[in-house]
Amino acid sequence: MRTQFSDNSRNRKFQMEGNASCGVVFLLGIALIGCRQPPREAVALQYAYSWNEDRPQERTLLQRFTQETGIGVTNIPIPEASREYVDLAHKLLQDGSGPDLLNVDLIWTPILEPDLIDLQPYLAPEIAQLDPQLLRNYSVNGKLVAVPFNVPLGGLQYRTDLLREYGYAHPPRTWDELESMAERIQKGERAKGRKDFWGYVWQGNAAESLTCNALEWQESAGGGRIIEQNRTISVNNPAAIGAWQRARHWIGWISPPGVVAYRETDTMLIFDSGRAAFSRVWVLTPMSRKGEARQIGWRSSLPPLKTGLARMPGGSEGSAGTLGGTGTAISSHSTHRQEAIALLRFQLRSLIDEGEKYNGPAAPNQVELSNPPSMADPRVPSVSSTQLASVIVARPSIETGSAYKAVSEAYSDAVHSVLTGQSSTPDAAAKLEKQLIEITGFHPGPPRTADNHVR
Repeated sequence: MRTQFSDNSRNRKFQMEGNASCGVVFLLGIALIGCRQPPREAVALQYAYSWNEDRPQERTLLQRFTQETGIGVTNIPIPEASREYVDLAHKLLQDGSGPDLLNVDLIWTPILEPDLIDLQPYLAPEIAQLDPQLLRNYSVNGKLVAVPFNVPLGGLQYRTDLLREYGYAHPPRTWDELESMAERIQKGERAKGRKDFWGYVWQGNAAESLTCNALEWQESAGGGRIIEQNRTISVNNPAAIGAWQRARHWIGWISPPGVVAYRETDTMLIFDSGRAAFSRVWVLTPMSRKGEARQIGWRSSLPPLKTGLARMPGGSEGSAGTLGGTGTAISSHSTHRQEAIALLRFQLRSLIDEGEKYNGPAAPNQVELSNPPSMADPRVPSVSSTQLASVIVARPSIETGSAYKAVSEAYSDAVHSVLTGQSSTPDAAAKLEKQLIEITGFHPGPPRTADNHVR
């Protein structure tokens, strides 16, 4: 009996040990199966930025980010027209189908703010090194909704070779000089057989670009900035009316009749093909560390062509250049928020660390700078005291908030009606004033005198 009991005990022992071994094998099998599971799909961020931001340096930076992190970045092209883009971005963000990151024009931040995250909690060390004056334009309701990388100002591009050929030592400093120089050069080039040559090209389409152009015309003439910082509507005044009339006179004289339909790409193509002496452009000022900036121009497609950049011509109140700029924002609906923040941090640190090495877009071949727009030193040699002021004028987006789009549309439509001869200038200004009162609820008031700071 003892032998049988012992045998049974040994059998139970072997059975238990066998069961334990099977359990270990089973668990090990599960672990091995888990190890053989396919890796998580790589994240690919959707990044919406415009054609003029799609530069070799930016592409190289995004490639470096992907190489170092394994996070892919796909560009979603956005429309050239600023107003079309804000409508599209607003719709995509609200639908939750929009990009993870997007470029936001500073004037559209109040409209898109509800669908953008506050960047300050995530990027505080990097943001602390940026210029607070620039960040102010991207702050809405206490949120920093975008970080600016480039700060463009309205400026003048010109043919340095033609200026020398026709005996000019400097680009035009006033609108009167622009008119006389453009007329003379245009006449001379046409005498050589270039019948499609024009003196001055600019953006006259009834779009945001016209708002920027016309604002420069009237601000330099003492006509104010449409709506002043004290929220008074100043646009219906003799100086603004006179500035619009002057521009109307250019059409068919020193500017082509089709200029009333031109956007930025149209003027760039005409100037780059050598068919214009002067062109209104954006002069880009890449932002890095505090106090560091320099002027950058557009690329010319003609290598032998020498071009220069200057501040906009001035009137009785000096020169005025419209403040532009886009900042990078992150959608609050993004499912890859941390990866998007990592990309934005990578961009900021690269820009801050490399500082002066960052070249931005390739400058025009043999570019020459002449009195470029500058907040630091607005002085112009040999110019009368009334023309010393150089104002960087901001569109009234901060004052009007989410109503800015309607304000700008009403303004550009009114100016365009003058340029095309559909309305007399006084009638257009009076009608616009009434429209702006209805849109904003603000009251009319006089334009403020220009001074040496951002208005």
